[in-house]
Amino acid sequence: MPKPYKIVLASGSPRRQQFFKDFDLEDQFDFEIRLKEIDEIYPNHLKAEEITNYLAELKASAFKDDLAENEILITSDTLVWLKDRALGKPKDYDDAFLILKSLSNATHEVITSVCFKTTTKTETIFEVTKVTFTELSDASIHYYLKEYKPFDKAGAYGIQEWIGLIGITKIEGSYTNVVGLPTEKVYAYLTKNYSNNL
Repeated sequence: MPKPYKIVLASGSPRRQQFFKDFDLEDQFDFEIRLKEIDEIYPNHLKAEEITNYLAELKASAFKDDLAENEILITSDTLVWLKDRALGKPKDYDDAFLILKSLSNATHEVITSVCFKTTTKTETIFEVTKVTFTELSDASIHYYLKEYKPFDKAGAYGIQEWIGLIGITKIEGSYTNVVGLPTEKVYAYLTKNYSNNL
């Protein structure tokens, strides 16, 4: 039986894709992954969640002429915010090393924005989580980069990986937000606005 709505996830992130599978919403929504390449460039004056909001909405705008009336497009963007500076995905190995060195023995913020777009409206939510690393040795950083290759991750690390086990001393806020999606907020938004059964 066709569902009233289809979720269209515009993200190539395996972690975000798995979260949507784990929501167990198959009986409520049809689901599709639909990707488009965009240049993730934002104005220099933006800060913190202004950046992630802008980029999530920029990603959504690429689909503005491609949505059916029953489709809910979901895009997102995550960055690490440290000392008034945005840390995105590393450019290469050396950049990743420098990023992790800057996170060592410090507290940073992980910010994720999620944009929900339909043919009639666009809404964006965001979540901020504070993460504290212990002091990371150069050897630990090199081991992590060589073994786990976290070059597709904001801040050059995945909290669910080895570096999170040995390096993170404190988390304030949503764990799943640090993985890449504030799942509790996304689930609440979808069920509140598009489902009568949950």
